[in-house]
Amino acid sequence: MIIDHPLLGPRDAAEFVYLGDAGLIDRPDWQAEDAAARFHEYLHLRDNPAGEHRELWFHEQGDRSWLVVTRDTRTHEILRVELARDVALARGRGR
Repeated sequence: MIIDHPLLGPRDAAEFVYLGDAGLIDRPDWQAEDAAARFHEYLHLRDNPAGEHRELWFHEQGDRSWLVVTRDTRTHEILRVELARDVALARGRGR
């Protein structure tokens, strides 16, 4: 599988480490009233979708960047690759 890195161009997936659902970018507020319940969901409840899914990948054997890869889990076709930093900033996080 080839991942088209936004900065470095096409790279072999062997250079990357899969880290799970991209929803991990949206870490709950630890000071919220329902923080315990929200962290339980955040840490332990995962979807396993068939089809389009946003995932976190780490470029371990390259520039050590974090990417959000949108991939079809049925075909492994990569639909979009974004820097995780840009995704987090667009959502108002990572400041």
